[in-house]
Formats: sequence, structure tokens, C-alpha cells
Amino acid sequence: MVGLEFLDLSYNNISGIIHKSLEKLKNLKYFNVSFNKLYGEIPSGGPFKNLSSQFFIYNEAFCGSSRFSVPPCPTSSKNVSNRKKLLVLFLFLAVAVVFVPMAFVLLWIRYIRGKSAPQQAESLSTITRERISYYELLQATDYLSESNLIGFESFGSVYKGVLINETTIAVKVFNLQLDASFKSFDTECEVLRSLRHRNLVKVITCCSNLDCKALVLDYMPNRSLEKYLYSHNYFLDIKHRLSIMIDVACALEYLHHGCSLPVIHCDVKPSNVLMDEDMVAHLSDFGISKLLGEDQGDLYTKTLATFGYIAPEYGLEGLVSTKCDIYSYGVMLLETFTRRKPNEFEGDLRLKQWASYSLPNAVMEVVDANLLTSTGNRLNKELDVVASIMKVALDCCNEYPTRRSNMKDVVGMLEKIKIQLLAC
Repeated sequence: MVGLEFLDLSYNNISGIIHKSLEKLKNLKYFNVSFNKLYGEIPSGGPFKNLSSQFFIYNEAFCGSSRFSVPPCPTSSKNVSNRKKLLVLFLFLAVAVVFVPMAFVLLWIRYIRGKSAPQQAESLSTITRERISYYELLQATDYLSESNLIGFESFGSVYKGVLINETTIAVKVFNLQLDASFKSFDTECEVLRSLRHRNLVKVITCCSNLDCKALVLDYMPNRSLEKYLYSHNYFLDIKHRLSIMIDVACALEYLHHGCSLPVIHCDVKPSNVLMDEDMVAHLSDFGISKLLGEDQGDLYTKTLATFGYIAPEYGLEGLVSTKCDIYSYGVMLLETFTRRKPNEFEGDLRLKQWASYSLPNAVMEVVDANLLTSTGNRLNKELDVVASIMKVALDCCNEYPTRRSNMKDVVGMLEKIKIQLLAC
């Protein structure tokens, strides 16, 4: 064992102590005994000086150096002098006199605030204070059970989970076998830590260690827009589809114009639009998003988004800007009201071209047939509404970035169309 460098004994139900002789293994760089039934003192000499406390978590009764986040080992001396006992008692009374009134005041303030704040929000804020452990995530998701798998994102799988406090969460677990996953995790953390908007999926906390990199997100019970568009068990009428697309437009408006530095999502598509219990849409998956620096209108990247939604300048040159999100949004807006996927056409024909050939005169030929159930005058008004929506979509899909609408204008135009629809 003299040349031993790497030893992983985690998750093995091993009992007993760690022998002091292991301090002599000068080449030992990695020593993981987490999730066992070990006890006694953790050696502190030799290679143990550089080992992380994560390697000793969830064991029976470790003690030793505070560096390993364990209590000190009991001393062999059984006789403690009366003077030390009195000193301890005095210190205890002093602390009690100072901190008990303070604790009472803080609890009272929290009680008063709690009466005006929703209980769910309080439980989530409690989670946000610190990172969640890998073991807690495993418990919440039934050890990443396939029955809890609810979807896939750019570099990971998403599971449904329930925490000990009964809060339902979504857990995005990054695939660490992909080198890009590490960068994707860091990107999402960097981007999402400063974002706050009702139409963005909220990140509650994260888990990051040698075994796992995961984000804990708000759970969206009604899943994705893609599910509603292409499943025979669900249906969205014109009003619902327009409301969802306005929600997404508001999220992109915030990312492009409401942040200190503009954020480019880079992967706007129906599977990344998730709905909460009230069918309010939330934009998710910032795994390949980009932050624009000050005085920076665009940047170059080698990361490719989803085929069919990529703006021409992004796909051909790797040049990304907020205009790329607008192009992807325009494609998704067309898809939402035609129920045709952008990559289902043959040859060089694309969804945008197919729609533009029939507009504005032959809306009936491109719109999802399930949407138009009215007759007479009401049908004509609904066709006018859909034609207006298609025009906004085509403006977003212009081949030239400078000719595309910006998201502020898109939100304004869609809000006016919504008023027009309600008047039908």
C-alpha cells in the first residue's frame, strides 16, 4: 500500500475506525469513506492534512479536528476541577442573559412577518440559505428513480423530488461524463443568481461536489409547451397560446433590457417553456446562455443551439446577440399557432418560408385546424387575430438581424392583439 494514491470506500457499510498507520501513506491524494458506519478519531497527519471534510460525511461517530466538521474527541482525563465547572456555568449564564431576550425578540419579529407572508414562500426561503447535500437530493428523488424523471435539458436530466419539509422541487442533475456539463453548470449559476422575474424558472439552491452537480428549481406541474402542442390529451385555445407566448416575450424582454448586463438565452424552444399550476409560462434551461459585457452588442461562440430555431448568423458564423433569441422566439411563435415543427420540412423549405407563402391571405392553410372552431363573423375576427400574430412572428424571423423587432416592441404588439382577441 506504500504507493497507494486513490482509495474510494464510500457507500460500503464499513464499520470500525480509521487506523493511524494510514498517515504514513505519503502518496495518498484521495481517500473517501463517506456514507459508512465508521467512528473514532479521524487521523490528521500526513496526507490527511489536505483531505476535504466531504470525504468523511454521514458516518457513525467521527471525532477529531474541526477542519473535518466533526466534534473534538473526548480527553482521557475524567476529573475536571471545580473552578472549571464554575467557569463553564458562569459563561452559560452570561450567554443566556444576553441571547435569550434577543432570541425572543427575533422570534417575535419573525412571527409578525410570517403572518403576512405565504407559508410556501417561507419554506423556499429557508432552503435558499444554504446548499443542499447530495444525500438529501437522492432522498428527495428516490435515488434519481426513473419514475421521477420528468425531462431532459441541454446537459442534464430533470427529476421531480419532494424535500423533508414536503416542498415539491425539480432537480436538474448535470451529466458529469460530458466535459461541457461543468461549464454549463457554472454558466447557469452565474446567470441565474442575479435574475428575478415571474416568467423565469426560479433556482432555489444548488448541490456541487465531486459526486454531483445539480440545480434545485421550482417545480412546474404542467410541464412544457411542447407537451401541450403535440399531445392528443391536451389542448390550448388561441387565448391560452397567446398568453403563454406573451409570458415568454416578457421573460426575454427582461433578459435583454431589464438586467444590468443583457442575457442571451440561446436556446428558446417549446420544451424550454414550462407551465406552473396556473398555466403561467416560465422560461428555463440557461445551460448555454451568454452574458453580454458592457459596450458589447454581440459575441462569438462555438456552442450550437437546437436545429430549426437557430438564427442564420448564429448557425453559420457563431455570432450571437439578443437578435438570435428574437429569431428563435419568432420560430416558436409560428410553431405555436401552426402546430408544425420547424425541422419537419423537406429540402431547403423551412417553417418561416412555408408560413410566409400563405400569408396574409390564406391563414386557414397554415393555422392549426384545431384552433378555428367558430363560424361566420367570429371566425373572420379570429383569422385576423392569427394573421396579426403571424406577422409579428415573421418580423422576428427576418434573415437580417437589424430588421428584426426587439422584445419590447414584440410585447407591446402582442398585448394589443390580446385586447383585439378579447373583443371578438
